[in-house]
Amino acid sequence: MKFAFVVPPLAGHVNPTLGLGAELIQRGHEVVWISLDETLEKLLPAKGRLLLVREEGGEDHRNKISQKNVYGVESIRFLYDDVLIPLNRHMSAGIESWIDWFCPDVIVNDHQLFAGAVAAWKKGIPYATSVTAPAAVKMMEDLPGVHEWEVQRIVALQQELGIEGGRCIACSEQMALLFTSREFFGEMELPPAYQFVGPVVRRPVAGGAFDWELLRRMEGKPRILVSIGTTFDHSQQLDFLRKVVTAFGGEPLSVILVSDETLLEEWPENFLVQRRIPQLELLQHLDAVVCHGGHNTVCETLTYGLPLVVLPIAYDQSHVASRVVAAESGIRLNFKRFRPADLRDAIWEVLREGKYRDAAGRIGASFREAGGVGRAANLLENLIR
Repeated sequence: MKFAFVVPPLAGHVNPTLGLGAELIQRGHEVVWISLDETLEKLLPAKGRLLLVREEGGEDHRNKISQKNVYGVESIRFLYDDVLIPLNRHMSAGIESWIDWFCPDVIVNDHQLFAGAVAAWKKGIPYATSVTAPAAVKMMEDLPGVHEWEVQRIVALQQELGIEGGRCIACSEQMALLFTSREFFGEMELPPAYQFVGPVVRRPVAGGAFDWELLRRMEGKPRILVSIGTTFDHSQQLDFLRKVVTAFGGEPLSVILVSDETLLEEWPENFLVQRRIPQLELLQHLDAVVCHGGHNTVCETLTYGLPLVVLPIAYDQSHVASRVVAAESGIRLNFKRFRPADLRDAIWEVLREGKYRDAAGRIGASFREAGGVGRAANLLENLIR
């Protein structure tokens, strides 16, 4: 069979499809990714193919998010009006052209790349939706007003692209793959098409050499990872780093910090600072993680049974942080108002109180029970059968 993943140029949305696509290829299927990110080609599994939608007019859809300083509901409005709607409008014709050329049996559209769903609908091809940020589903119940506004924006674009009527087709009624477990997602009545398959914890190894020898020499003290992902490259990152240095500098901790090493002139001796890290491999050697609540990082951390301190900034991160707290697997702090002492106290609490690690282990077990890439691949194969 032939599968086409339609993905936005956002690492958190692409990474789960790489592991799932690799599984489908291993089973003998032909798999392509339709994207406007030419760097994706280097990350694809062997025999995977990139069908590139060209960017025109000098607009860089990939960097809009990292250049904007937004919080809360404002970030959701910005995400749709300034990023997703223009991105989907721009990619629509290229997606349809590649689908005509490749003739897939199944299209898998990211839940934020609804132009993929529009193309599948117009051409009568079965499609599944990859829900890489399950908060988008929970929002129907938690923030119904915001969800209704999102649907209106999507339907307006659908009509612009040739789909009549007011029915939102962005999420497939045939199959929606939620990359989490029911336990971590929380209670909510959902249609049968929604399937919890657990997170996909395969990702490409980050470029650049990691200093494993220095990490080995940092033995004897708890090791923590500090990362706020790749989406926040503006001024708030520098303020955050300074607070982290104040909180953990000189503490009996080994701190692995994901950052541009040149942002500060000097780092504490107990810090290992690198721009890119092999996160999945590194997590196996850590004791706790400090992050912004990105769904992939949180799920990967819990997969390895590690507790978290979460400081959500924007988009779906507040929801993810609330699930960490509800699952009793970590502590949430306010990104805009936390003091270095708050961060220091929180990390020592999750390290010393075994209840956080125990809870993280339970969530990790629920992820494995959900079935992962094997079950997700079975579901996609059965969609066409």
